[in-house]
Amino acid sequence: MRVLIIRHGDPYYPTDSLTEKGQREAELLSKKLINEGITHIYVSPHGRAQLTAKPTADKLGIKPVMLDWLREFPEMLNFKYDTDYFKDMPSPWNMPPELWVNDSDNYDINRWKQSKLLDGSKIAERFEFVGRKFDELLAEHGFVRNGGYYDITEKGDGSTDTIALFCHFGLGTSLIAHVLNAPLISTWNSIFLPTSSVTTLYMERHIEARPIAHGIFAGIGDTSHLFAGNEPVSCSGLHAKILK
Repeated sequence: MRVLIIRHGDPYYPTDSLTEKGQREAELLSKKLINEGITHIYVSPHGRAQLTAKPTADKLGIKPVMLDWLREFPEMLNFKYDTDYFKDMPSPWNMPPELWVNDSDNYDINRWKQSKLLDGSKIAERFEFVGRKFDELLAEHGFVRNGGYYDITEKGDGSTDTIALFCHFGLGTSLIAHVLNAPLISTWNSIFLPTSSVTTLYMERHIEARPIAHGIFAGIGDTSHLFAGNEPVSCSGLHAKILK
């Protein structure tokens, strides 16, 4: 089975929709996804994710299923710094590096949830909730989490399902951290998912005689559909304007 984690197209946040560029991205994305053997489409409740999914869903004739837990993380960082440099705190997945890279707790799978960066927020609790809901979805498709790997049920054995999750930057990278059993803070701030990008997760059966699987990422933040359509990659979510 494959899971495609897809960030929404270039957003127009005031109306929770897409810019004209975002609409072009969604159309180019659909031309790629119709050849991916998608069997199920799940969407965030946010309009920008649903509008990104629509061209693909229409072409495939698949009715998207809305999952509330695919919404973007609502929690932000609550602490304040006295200096002007930190006056306006960014989202927790786009922090200035000096806030987090020198604290070893932010790289530790057991200690990151107690990081001082998260004081006053419910980010750790939300991360655990999203992870549980993701595992419930995988269980519906025949893959039941068992510690760090997944037991393959009869339904999942030999599955050729490809499920597409149309969601968001923070949510998508939190799923990556969950599957990899990685600390969220360092994952959030070390991986960039461009708008309309596709991240591919394979639920791979390692040993034929044992019905267990482990999540393998074959691509993170792929934007080949944009290059194919001569559409620039958006820097939405980045401080540095490094992409052309």
